[in-house]
Amino acid sequence: MTVTNPKGLDIDHMVPLAEVWDSGASQWTAARREAYANDLGADRSLVAVTAKTNRSKADQDPATWLPPLADARCTYAADWISTKLRWALTIDRAERDALRRLAAGCGHTTVEYQRV
Repeated sequence: MTVTNPKGLDIDHMVPLAEVWDSGASQWTAARREAYANDLGADRSLVAVTAKTNRSKADQDPATWLPPLADARCTYAADWISTKLRWALTIDRAERDALRRLAAGCGHTTVEYQRV
């Protein structure tokens, strides 16, 4: 898909703010939460997506939402895991199980991150 009008794009947090809160950010300082919300230090943290995709994802994790295009799912899983590791966030059992199922079909994918 090619988007020619920037009004059709949103900047999306790879791991939504509500998910981050539930995964450990509730214990963070306000400054750390602000740093996450504005993280420009990793290409995977904030991504340009269509507004429609952003609305469908909302605050869901991989247990309840995956990108509509199958070709994007392995990258999505790697980016999700990278962001969770970067910020030392937890995952719940349903999220972990969904990521394992997804990763099983991804072949060799390297997850790179730098912890903040």
